[in-house]
Amino acid sequence: MSAFGVKELVDALRESAGEDEDINLEGDILDVDFESLGYDSLALFNTVRTIERELGIELPDDAISVTGTPRGLLDEVGKAVAQAA
Repeated sequence: MSAFGVKELVDALRESAGEDEDINLEGDILDVDFESLGYDSLALFNTVRTIERELGIELPDDAISVTGTPRGLLDEVGKAVAQAA
């Protein structure tokens, strides 16, 4: 399995919830909260489910509320991938 990084996360966000035209997801977004990036809890829920399906992992139910930022979500994904290996 290839690494799941910020590019893959941005792709999952776009696929699951679209993209706000006024927000640049190509910049340094790792520590920007999802709300500032234009994503609400439903968008994140859909994104997490997409990631789980694509990677064959299961994230904790509170992964969305705990993470708050792309960096936090990527950390949770990394932990789940390591546990599944």
